[in-house]
Amino acid sequence: MAACKPLGSGKECSFVDKDEIWKVHVKIELQSAKAWPNKWGFLNKSYKEMQEESNKLKDVVKLELPQHLKTRPPTPPEKYIQVGPSPPVPQTTQAQIGWRSAVPKLQLERYGKVQCGKKSFLKELGWALDACS
Repeated sequence: MAACKPLGSGKECSFVDKDEIWKVHVKIELQSAKAWPNKWGFLNKSYKEMQEESNKLKDVVKLELPQHLKTRPPTPPEKYIQVGPSPPVPQTTQAQIGWRSAVPKLQLERYGKVQCGKKSFLKELGWALDACS
C-alpha cells in the first residue's frame, strides 16, 4: 500500500489507496468494538450504580431556587408580534408568482441580502474538498 502524503505535498492518493485506508479504519473500528466490553465493560455497571445513587439523592434533597434565579414565564408572542392582513390573492397563477414579495412590508429580506461565509471548514483542516459529501 502506497503512503499518501497531505494535499499539496507532491504525491496525491489514488482511489485505491484511499479505499485501502478506509478498509483499515473500518477493521480497527470493528476490533475496538469487540474488545471494548472486556476492557471497559465495568464502566457500565459503575455508571448505572452512580445513576441510581444520584436518583435517590435527588428524591431526598429538594432545593428551592432563590427568586432571582427562577425563570419567568414566556411572554406571549402576540404582545410583540403584530401580523397585518395579507394583500388580496391574485386571480391568475402568473400573478401569484412573487405577489407577496412585491409588497415591501412582506419581503423576507428585511435586513439585506443573505451573505454566505467565504471560509471553508475543510480548507482550514487541510482536507480535500471532496472529503465530505
